[in-house]
Amino acid sequence: MKNTVLIIAFACLTGCTSIRLAIPDTFRQQATMLHVKGARGNKMSFGQFTTSRIKRGIHLSYPGWGGRGFFLENLLWNKVGIQKAETVTKEKARFRYALSDGNNSVEIYADEKEVTKKLEYEVINGKSPFSGFEQLQQYKYVFSALISVDTTQESKNWELLMTNIYDRKAENDKNPFTYIKPEDNGLATNGVDTLFIRALSIKSTALDNGKTGKLPFKLLSGYEISTSGGVVAIVDMIDRNIWFYNELDATEKLNISAIGTAILARKVHDAKW
Repeated sequence: MKNTVLIIAFACLTGCTSIRLAIPDTFRQQATMLHVKGARGNKMSFGQFTTSRIKRGIHLSYPGWGGRGFFLENLLWNKVGIQKAETVTKEKARFRYALSDGNNSVEIYADEKEVTKKLEYEVINGKSPFSGFEQLQQYKYVFSALISVDTTQESKNWELLMTNIYDRKAENDKNPFTYIKPEDNGLATNGVDTLFIRALSIKSTALDNGKTGKLPFKLLSGYEISTSGGVVAIVDMIDRNIWFYNELDATEKLNISAIGTAILARKVHDAKW
């Protein structure tokens, strides 16, 4: 979690004692929190829920040069001591596991894909650590998962999809310092019911003096899971908890647990934040 580490380090240097996701009081009073043990490992447990060992495929990363050449442009750039190039990084991973509540179980099959395209400007023969500059051009992250119920259950299979997409040209973005925002959102559906998944970010934290301090930029802190009627669960990525609305039935809790554990089990996304 490269960006997270940097942010936490910065916050601690400014006197931070804790960084936590704020759960709204109205939801907290009607919900139950379960801490997820092993959330960053290969097996999780919380309350009556347990996963099997998470079986992972090969985590692949393909850093390399892009398809565009800048031969003519570099004839001009080189005169002022600068070299321009395009880099494209591709990364993908997949995993599967089973989740049980002690009575019923589901199988989760998940897949992550990410593509990042940047322009790099490098000072020729530069000795300074700031001798280069990267400009984000495109970013595409797609996370999908199939949540398959066992044959003894009457409920339907669920499909989960979360995306985070940026295209400088399509958005006509003039900001040269645009960075990848960790705001992947999505939904899960079984063809009849739909759950909406929204990223939650914080930009303030508690200080030793009891006041609130500001982080330099937003930190991804969790995900809100809701229906058209309101929030039904919150996945806390910082303290690794899942909050369940108390009125959920056993089947709903099992399905939401599958979504929450799938989010916590990611590796491509986790490596970035």
